[in-house]
Parts: sequence; structure tokens; C-alpha cells
Amino acid sequence: MLRAHSLRSHYALLTVLLVCLLSLLLGTLISRDSSQRIRAEIGRDLAKISYTMVDRLDRDMQSRASMLEVIGSLSALRQPGDSREVRRLLDELQGKFPTIAWIGFTDAQGRVLASSNGVLEGASIAQRPVFLEGSQGLFIGDVHEAVLLAKLLPNPTGEAMKFVDISLPVRDDAGSLVGVLASHLSWSWADEVREAILKPIEDSRQVEFFVIGRDRTILLGPRELVGQRLHLPMMQNPAAQQSEWAVQRWPDGKRYLTGLTASQGYLDYPGLGWMVVARQDLHLADAPVQAMHLTILAWSVVLALLFAVCGWLLASYVTRPLRTIARAADRLASGEITVIPEIGSPREIARLSHSIRHLVESLTHQHAELDALENRAHHDPLTGLPNRAALARFLPRAQQRNQGTQDGLAVLYLDLDGFKPVNDRYGHAAGDQVLREAASRMRGCLRGGDLVVRLGGDEFLMILQVAANDAANQARQVAERTLQALAVPIHWENQPLQVGCSIGGALWPQDHTDLEQVVELADQALYLAKQAGRGRVILHGDAAGEGPR
Repeated sequence: MLRAHSLRSHYALLTVLLVCLLSLLLGTLISRDSSQRIRAEIGRDLAKISYTMVDRLDRDMQSRASMLEVIGSLSALRQPGDSREVRRLLDELQGKFPTIAWIGFTDAQGRVLASSNGVLEGASIAQRPVFLEGSQGLFIGDVHEAVLLAKLLPNPTGEAMKFVDISLPVRDDAGSLVGVLASHLSWSWADEVREAILKPIEDSRQVEFFVIGRDRTILLGPRELVGQRLHLPMMQNPAAQQSEWAVQRWPDGKRYLTGLTASQGYLDYPGLGWMVVARQDLHLADAPVQAMHLTILAWSVVLALLFAVCGWLLASYVTRPLRTIARAADRLASGEITVIPEIGSPREIARLSHSIRHLVESLTHQHAELDALENRAHHDPLTGLPNRAALARFLPRAQQRNQGTQDGLAVLYLDLDGFKPVNDRYGHAAGDQVLREAASRMRGCLRGGDLVVRLGGDEFLMILQVAANDAANQARQVAERTLQALAVPIHWENQPLQVGCSIGGALWPQDHTDLEQVVELADQALYLAKQAGRGRVILHGDAAGEGPR
């Protein structure tokens, strides 16, 4: 036990604690700074990647619109003659650009004159936005599901087909409307762009990308989220700056590093209000920092152990003189005659050894006096019995010692009968002799482990060790024996002095769980014994007392 709490152990543990705390502090500061730096770097990368994606989408949309404008200016459309020649042109165009799901040319009334693969030829699309808007000028529509073409075009995936519409008016040399060149771009084109640009990043860094429409609907992203609306705090004013990043809490309750870029269009293409959002789980983003933090902690443990060994060796050197003094003090405590050694160095320990030598000499002289003082403080000088101070120390110890055992305690409160007349008639000297003799007889009535205390005047208290299952009987036996012993006359200067006693008793824990309260109950029982005629025993709860036999 001494070794476990030695100065060497404390010194080593203190060293370990300081090294660990320092490492933890530095690790936390480094981790926090690194986390902020890494988050900022990843956030900027996500913003750049989202910008690359949205820029590519805008450029592709603008190039396709420009391509249709070039085709719309061809004389084959401005002065249509043979619809087969127009269909051939449109089929060739679709073959070169597979993302064009359908392209057609209508007359001024909206009837399809020619189209790729002949789909919808002869049908009217006069009420469709692609014609209505395209007849007024260049029209680029937002993503929507197929209506007329859903059952006419091949769909190997079986999923709902989505298109982006591009249409424009075709006019003759006089400026009159000849027709509308309309096209449906397959939205799978956007997914192909994502695969080409972002797939390696998605796989290596576990980053997810979303294309968000003007109405905050997810147009492209994880399949289970497509079609849902997404609202993030950073999406409130996306046009304020082209690209940004932040840590955002998403609808699933998790926090993500989020990069966002709003479409600004390209050249004469104004854009459709799309946004590209890239996100990475914050735990994944912080993974390098966590790994570094664990490495710092591992090194701190190694360094702590190394410094602990050094601290132990250093403390061993410093505490060697102290151990010499301690061994001498142990021999002195065991009763062996020895002298505290004089230590010359270091100065503080030399002073300590000198002080301890003088202290031991002083304590040796004072020990006997302290014993005598303590004995007088806890014993009655007249009878030699323990006093109230001793009782106050004894009661809690006795209760604690017997707690949870099969034993109990009995408290007998005694008061001498006839003491005052003796004291008044024969004087205090006779009274003192009666008290001394009564105390001696009470001690003779006790068993091993019992205690009798003089409370003051002619009042005494007995604390008896009793078996819990026979407590009342044992207490009564000791009380009866005490009554009989005190009933024998006490001689003073050849005069027989007759005294007796009354006894009230109570049991712990049967009568009360607090031993001090049991003493009060015994005092109350004593009062009943005196009222009942003195010279008898009444235990707490008895209906009537019993006198001596």
C-alpha cells in the first residue's frame, strides 16, 4: 500500500498525467486547426467540382441551341419542298447526337411535317409549349417527363423518360413564320455528363452530386431522392455568388460538407436556374483528422510511458534519503530503539531529518502526558468509569460494529435509590464511597464486551452485547443481577448504608434503529420504574416492572 502511494509513484503518475494532458491539448488544437483547414479545402473542391458540372451543362445546352439555330437557317427548312429531304437531314442529325431523343419540323400551324424516324409525322403539337414558345423565339424549356413520346420512343430502362425542350422559329426571307424546329433532348445526357466528369470523384471520395431545378426539385442525384424538393439554408440566395461551400444539415438529419454553384448561363444562353450541389458526409471529411488525432494520442501514450520511467528513476534518486528516514521511523514505531539518521544532502531533506529527530524526542516526552490527559478526559475521576464523552464516542462505533450482524445491544439506564438521604445525612465523603462501591459492583455484574458509564450524579448507563433472538431475556438477567448486587448494604465507618437502584431498559435495533434514541427510550423506562415503586426493572414496552427477587 505504501509503495502504491509512494512519492515515486506519484511523481511517475504526475509525469504521465502532464504528458497526456499536454498531448491531448496539443492534439486537440492541432486537430481543430487541421479540421478547419481540411474542411475548407474539401469545401472549395466541392464548390469547384459543382461549378465544373454546371458550366458543362450550360455549355452543352448553349451549343445544342446554337446547333439548332444553324440548322434552322438552312434553305431546306426555310423553303421546304420535299419532306423526305428534311427527314433525312433530321435523321442524320439525331444519329450524330444520340442525346437528341426526337427532333421535328412543323408547319406554321403546328403540324409535324418531318421528324427523326418519322415519329409524330402528321400529328399536331400546336398546343405543346415546345411549339407555342418556339414560334415566338428561341425556347429552352426545363426538364419534364415525356407526354406524347412516352410510348413512341424506345425505353430500354423502363424508367420515366425526361426531356429538355429546345425549339426555335424558322422564317423565310420575308420574315414570315414557315414553321418551328423542335427537339427533345434526353435528360440521360446530364447523367452522361455526370458519369464523365464526376464518377471518379464519387467513387474515390464518396461524394454525391445533385442537379436541382428552379423549383428546388432534385432532377439528378441518388435514385431514391430524385423528384423530391431540397431546401438548404445556403440555397436561399444562390445567385449572390457563383460558387460557395458550407457545412449544412440535410433533411436526413446528418451534416454534410456542401458545395453549390448556381447556373449563370453561357454566352447568349441565360440558363434555366439550375443548381449543382455536391456533398460529402462530415464524418468522412474529418476522417483524416481523426486518424491524425489517434496517431497523436498513440504517440502521447508512448511518450508518457517513456517519461514515466524517467520520472520513476529520478524520483528514486530523490527519495532514497526519505526512504532511509522512513525505515528508521518504522523501527521506532515498532518499539525498536533507534535514531533518526542525519542526512547531509540535499539541504531540504537534511533539514527534514533534523526536524524529525527533535520531533521524536518531543513526542516521546509528551506521549505519557497525552495518555494521562486522554484518560482523564474520558473517565470519571471518582469512580474510574467511562464518562459521557467516552459514551459519545462509543455509541456510533458500537452501532456500526453490530450493523448487519445477528447481535444487538441492550441499554440499561440506572439511578440509585436512597442516595440523596445518605449523602445529606452522612456527608459527601459517604456519598462518594457509595458511588465508588456501586460502580465496582456494577462492573462485577457485566460480561465481556459490556460497558458501564457514569453519566453524572447517581445516574449510570450500561451498554450490553446481546443476541438478537434473546435480547430482552439477557438484558433482564443482567439488570436483575445488578439490582441484587446493589441491594447489599455498603459500609461506611462501621455504618451500613442501604441503597438500591431502579433500571429502565431498551433494545437496539428492536425498539429503534438509532442507538441514541434507544438511550432516550431507556431513560423513559427508568422514569416508569421509579413511578412504579423503585427497586425494579422495566424494559421499553413492558406493561409493569419487576422488583428484585
